[in-house]
Amino acid sequence: MSRFTHASIVRSVIDIPAELAEAQATYNGAAGRAFVAALPELTADFLNRWGLRLDGPAMNGVSALVLPVVLAADGTRAVLKLQLRDEENEGEPVALRVWDGDGAVRLLDHDPETGTLLLERLDTSRMLSSVADTHAAVQVIARLLARLTSFPAPPGMRRLGDLAEAMLERTPWALERVPDPEARRMVADCAAAVREVVAEPGDRLLHWDLHFENVLAADRADWLAIDPKPLAGDPGFELWPALVNRFEAAEVAWRFDAMTDVLGLDRERARAWTLGRLLQNALWDVADGRPVEDRRLEIGRRLRV
Repeated sequence: MSRFTHASIVRSVIDIPAELAEAQATYNGAAGRAFVAALPELTADFLNRWGLRLDGPAMNGVSALVLPVVLAADGTRAVLKLQLRDEENEGEPVALRVWDGDGAVRLLDHDPETGTLLLERLDTSRMLSSVADTHAAVQVIARLLARLTSFPAPPGMRRLGDLAEAMLERTPWALERVPDPEARRMVADCAAAVREVVAEPGDRLLHWDLHFENVLAADRADWLAIDPKPLAGDPGFELWPALVNRFEAAEVAWRFDAMTDVLGLDRERARAWTLGRLLQNALWDVADGRPVEDRRLEIGRRLRV
């Protein structure tokens, strides 16, 4: 079968989710549109190369197309993840190999040129976000983080220290563009907290984005992490997603204390690095011409007490 014909067949079988196309155009411009346009042919190539057949409807996040597949050779159920390579996801296969299924989805194959991944299939109908008890869900996040951050980061991983230095360099520019006095004080306070810890950024392998929708159930484990954007750094930098997702102002202090307890973290260092995540997000808000989000400011208020 010709490559063109194979791609045409795949195009008729899979639907490129509109949300993915819109997100790629918004965040990646021409490169994102080209990625979306190439997805049918790219899918056809990898179905061919890795001996896969489609096994369900397409799924997507903001940046990736995920296709349920079956390995023709032995019937193994898996997912094919196609994504536009960038600074955040290029370390994903490296981290998954280090973890080797211990607390995270297992990597089955990887194409370095395109960033395409073949992953074990988890239960997408059972996300941690479906657990009604947020206290129980936060404890799951904490236990997973304790396992994932027990591994030292391999050489070549993005480094938290570099990100923190860049944030501190960017802070004066941002402060000039934050009109609200309270928000400006919060940004300045976060930068001051980061300056206290930036000289010791840590060396653990971090997931960076372990929120409730990035944890799925599996046959071999109750819960496993997916979709890391890995860093080498201090585990205190990992707590933010579980504070800001399913946000409850009254739970901020409880969640923070529960996670620092389970991970065995120094509370003040963890607080400083969590304020570093607030700074990171505030800088993104300012760069996009938006006010700093209220929920970010509320987390900062409750952590400063």
